[in-house]
Amino acid sequence: MRIRRIITIVGFVAVATAAGGTTAAPVAAQDGLALQAAKGTLRIPHIQTSKGDKALTSLSGGVVEAARQAYLARREASSKSNAPLAPGSNGTGIKGQDSGQNVNDISPDSLGCSRRTSNGNDRVNQDCSYRRQAEEVIRFNPANPTNLVAGQNDSRIGYNHCGFDYSLDSGHRWGDGLPPFWFRENHPEADGPVPGDPNTHTILGGTGTDRTYDFASDPAVAVDSQGRSFFSCVVISLAANEGDDPNDNATGLLVTASEPGAFGSFYNTVPPGDPLPPPDQVPASQRTYVVAEDNNAAVFHDKPFITADFYANSPNKDNVYVTWSVFRAADPACSTPIAPVPFCSPIFGSMTTDHGLHWATPEEISGVNAALCSAACNQDQGSDPIVVPDGTGGLVVTYYNVNTPSTINQELAVRCQPSGNSAAGTAHFNCGSPTLVGPDVQTGEPLCDFGRGPEECIPGAYIRTNDFPRIAVNRDNGHLFVTWQDNRTGELDINLAESTDGGVTWSEAAAPVNPDKGKDHYFPAVDVAASPQGLHPKKEGDHVGVSYYRTDRIPNESAVPAGGFAPGVNPGVAAELSDYALAGGRGLDTPYGFKVVSPEFPPPDGNQTGFNGDYSGLAVVNDVAHPIWSDTRNVSPYLDQGVVHDEDVFTKAIGLPDGRGD
Repeated sequence: MRIRRIITIVGFVAVATAAGGTTAAPVAAQDGLALQAAKGTLRIPHIQTSKGDKALTSLSGGVVEAARQAYLARREASSKSNAPLAPGSNGTGIKGQDSGQNVNDISPDSLGCSRRTSNGNDRVNQDCSYRRQAEEVIRFNPANPTNLVAGQNDSRIGYNHCGFDYSLDSGHRWGDGLPPFWFRENHPEADGPVPGDPNTHTILGGTGTDRTYDFASDPAVAVDSQGRSFFSCVVISLAANEGDDPNDNATGLLVTASEPGAFGSFYNTVPPGDPLPPPDQVPASQRTYVVAEDNNAAVFHDKPFITADFYANSPNKDNVYVTWSVFRAADPACSTPIAPVPFCSPIFGSMTTDHGLHWATPEEISGVNAALCSAACNQDQGSDPIVVPDGTGGLVVTYYNVNTPSTINQELAVRCQPSGNSAAGTAHFNCGSPTLVGPDVQTGEPLCDFGRGPEECIPGAYIRTNDFPRIAVNRDNGHLFVTWQDNRTGELDINLAESTDGGVTWSEAAAPVNPDKGKDHYFPAVDVAASPQGLHPKKEGDHVGVSYYRTDRIPNESAVPAGGFAPGVNPGVAAELSDYALAGGRGLDTPYGFKVVSPEFPPPDGNQTGFNGDYSGLAVVNDVAHPIWSDTRNVSPYLDQGVVHDEDVFTKAIGLPDGRGD
């Protein structure tokens, strides 16, 4: 019998397990990794280098926030059920309003609330709730560029899930929904090779929970040459030692597909995966759209991105690739010459050559380079893959790495040459050694403590942030661009690097992308106009777009307190306004000119405090940009929603700026 139980996630425990296999036993009962992070008992690990203290990689903010919300919802449910009505609610929950008024901006010609405060932008999520949507991605359909597909973290039905969006008119009107991931039950013991699928879909295995997953995070989208959309998320259960199954440490990665002509308006169901009687196998048809799943306290899947090879001249045309971080506890490969570490998080990859019906056995791709990493390059997060349009079917994957012997970290990239057939079990990435994209300077960056120790943040908005890279390619000449934020200028600014040889070597811009000072700039996204010199051949260099958030810096932000900045303690924390900007220029000729594309908006509050996603998105069609972001412009008229300023997702079709921002 399928049971929908309250939540369970990966346990974090020093357990020695074999590297591989599908029959590992579940680990002893204890709080899981994400639950520890939600409770604040899992601290961000630190080591001491010759240059000082250094933070290692840890679970992404999206996963931690989703787990925290689920944990708090469980604890508060019983007390709220008996709570009296809030004063002034007049029985409707609406602030001083007659319940007959349309305070929700419900559209008369749809089921959605697309008209809700847009201020010159287009609202992407169409739900009428006052629950968070944040952490955005966007892509265009190469078979029909007026068709845009997008995704975001989405809390409309309770615990955080992933939501998808689609537009048929270049982003002016949108539909949305939730992907059909919730038939899938956790069965890693049945994820070894079976007739019809010779691949393995687990890292360490473990006996399955025989239950569906509880929540999800980290959406990503891609579209192939036929207009077939793909949508991915990590799926998780939250292991709690409060009467639930103590061996539930379920985590997985799913990538489902839409169909050509559906334009991303729906996605195919991920099947339940019920095992047959011993030897506990499932038909290959029950494993479609499953990349990996585990039920083992020593492994956790995090932060995937996907990309499709839609190039007509590619030998790998319509292959789809996913890369992500696999957190491994008590793995001997995690040891470094600098200090022992509790876990490592190498980048893994998988691919499908038949539209998601078969996904290749996951393989570690982040590699080894003694000139760059103290040991293996396996303290990683935030990978992002892109196909190179050079006729070889090559792939470049960039990622954030902290295996350096100093406090300065790095953005790396690997060039891969995928080959083989996923249905036959012969598909492999064939990646080379990592190369340096650019340094990541975190010295003096602002820190806040959201419950797991001080971590990188935007004090004015009081939200988590990160230095994970994003990658894009000129679809004509193959020039690659990677963007990321760091603190090298004494404030958080946006960096840019370029490769003109397919990701083998990289050059950095001499100045940040953003021309303005006195603000923190963060969560950049990047894309390139597809033409050798953009649409203006008289101008030299690739026409590059970079979009990002901006928040006013607080007083004395460079003087970080020992425990990090905190609201009510340090002036300006959780009190500054933010906006979203789009910059555009030529190649590495920075800073770029920019336009502010959103209204100013206040920090997240109430039950949305501390988080506005882990990334934003950008797609460029010809020289029209489609940035996508989340902000808090909309105010809830209801007293019992736990929030005043609700996070919604917005976009705007706008000409890509083209010039310097001096």
